[in-house]
Amino acid sequence: MGMKQAAIIIGAGDATGGAIARRFARGGFAAICVRRTEEAVLPLVESIRAAGLEAEAAGCDARDEDQMIALFDRVEREAGPVGAMIFNIGANVHFPITDTTARIYRKVWEMAAFAGFLAGREAARVMLPRKTGTIIFTGATASMRGGAGFSAFAGAKFALRALAQSMARELGPQGIHVAHSVIDGAIDTAFIRKNFPDRYKLKDEDGILDPEAIAEAYWMLHNQPRTAWTHELDLRPWIEKF
Repeated sequence: MGMKQAAIIIGAGDATGGAIARRFARGGFAAICVRRTEEAVLPLVESIRAAGLEAEAAGCDARDEDQMIALFDRVEREAGPVGAMIFNIGANVHFPITDTTARIYRKVWEMAAFAGFLAGREAARVMLPRKTGTIIFTGATASMRGGAGFSAFAGAKFALRALAQSMARELGPQGIHVAHSVIDGAIDTAFIRKNFPDRYKLKDEDGILDPEAIAEAYWMLHNQPRTAWTHELDLRPWIEKF
């Protein structure tokens, strides 16, 4: 097959998702950068192409089954066989339990858990006939413990972790590496810089997660030999309590 392999990054935002897309593009993949609208991802795609690498923009509501099926079909047809799928949708919200509306809870679950299921299922569908591929789900501290005010987020992230475990046990013996990362700590993003300036000051002493370093860990997961696969990887700054 003359085509490059494709890496689909769902939630290819300005920080972690963008860094993952760049890393897989540098590794020889066509990076398929997915956000809800194509416009949102065009600057990232242009920056990857400017480096002489391959990238495509895709607008897709990850909560919509038909759109997700169509996305994977289109990538397989036009860009190349999907060799990696990284699910990186954030959906982090914080509300006291009595302020958590049904709409908030459902939306967070749809974004972080249901969309992860759709993405994982569709990745499995195209990878299984080839018996190879990497599927990585981005988790958080809330994947492991539910903090005060994080009922919606923790519920969704626990569900995503359960999905990753079930898929790993089913797909691992079929040659597909399924991994779940626990990102524990603030990431170097515009959001953290603006909303948590005290936390952001810790950047000067390597106290917040560098998206490029997270991307390097994901690339390592993809390249692991199947004699020694990691299922769960936790990443945190050296000063983070845990």
